[in-house]
Amino acid sequence: QVQLVESGGGLVQDGGSLRLSCAASGRTFSTYAMGWFRQAPGKEREFVAAISWSDHGTYYADSMKGRFTISRDNAKNTVYLQMNSLKPEDTAVYYCAAKRGPLNSDYADYGMEYWGKGTLVTVSS
Repeated sequence: QVQLVESGGGLVQDGGSLRLSCAASGRTFSTYAMGWFRQAPGKEREFVAAISWSDHGTYYADSMKGRFTISRDNAKNTVYLQMNSLKPEDTAVYYCAAKRGPLNSDYADYGMEYWGKGTLVTVSS
């Protein structure tokens, strides 16, 4: 069982930056693939970024490429999402997720097994 706690959300102006953090419990964090998803008001949850457990390969939704960066620090059991050049349409609740082993691209949520409660990011115009 893994528990995930997100932090770092808040209010930022158009073009600003935020860094989200996700702290994970457990002693086997390094064996989990990690990801970030978001859900805007009235919309379905969507994939943002993911990072593998093995080679730290990273994957991004097309609209986030070049603006968002996912990274992980296995010594701290933490995954990060650096968000730059934020836009009002990035406003959403951002969720951290985890999965044992490799990411499963057969699923929209990459087969994630554990989810945090989310942190709200609001980008003002």
